[in-house]
This record gives sequence, C-alpha cells and structure tokens, in this order.
Amino acid sequence: QVQLVESGGGLVQAGGSLRLSCVFSGRTFSGYAMGWFRQAPGKDRDFVASISWSGGTNYYADSVKGRFTISRDNAKNTVYLQMNSLKPEDTAVYYCAQKLNSGSYYYPASYYYWGQGTQVTVSS
Repeated sequence: QVQLVESGGGLVQAGGSLRLSCVFSGRTFSGYAMGWFRQAPGKDRDFVASISWSGGTNYYADSVKGRFTISRDNAKNTVYLQMNSLKPEDTAVYYCAQKLNSGSYYYPASYYYWGQGTQVTVSS
C-alpha cells in the first residue's frame, strides 16, 4: 500500500520559516519526480514546487521562487520543502505527490499518489 505522510506544518508568524517533510512508502520512490502542491480554502490545488527523480532539476511557482526550496533524500524516501520568508498568502494545506507520467510538472493531474496534507498557517 502506497503511503505519503507529510509533517512539519504549523502556525508561524509572517517572515518565519517551516520545513515540511514527506515520507514515502509502498513502492519505488527514487525513480520518480515528486511535487508539492497547496490548497487554500475555496481555491484550487496549486503547484508549489517539484523535483526530478535525481534531484537535479527543480521547478517552482513564481510566487515562491527565492523563498522555498525543494529537496529529496532517496535513501530516506523523503522529500522536503524548506519555506522561508513566509507570508500570510502562503496559508494553505500542503500536499506532496509522486509524478508517474510524462505530463507537465505544474499540473496536479500529472501526479498519481498523494498524501493527506499538512496545514500551514502564517499569521500577519
């Protein structure tokens, strides 16, 4: 059974930092790209960042470039999202997902396995 378990969310003041983790189990982790998405109440699930299977290629949403960093440790089956200089508009549930097809890194439909999400709340 495939499982993705996110952790590291919480409440932080604007300007603060959080590091999200996503532990993957149940199938091959190292051969596939991974992504982070977020969803605020009443809004669509939006792309945040993605990382290739080797970690050599990263993609970021314009809204988080220069503030967020995605990384992975294939030995630990874990993908991370370091979030710095957080803003109230970053408030959302954050999801990690595994990309299985050749579609765009930016589209949720390109990802097959998803975690349950972790809440990030940034106060002003």
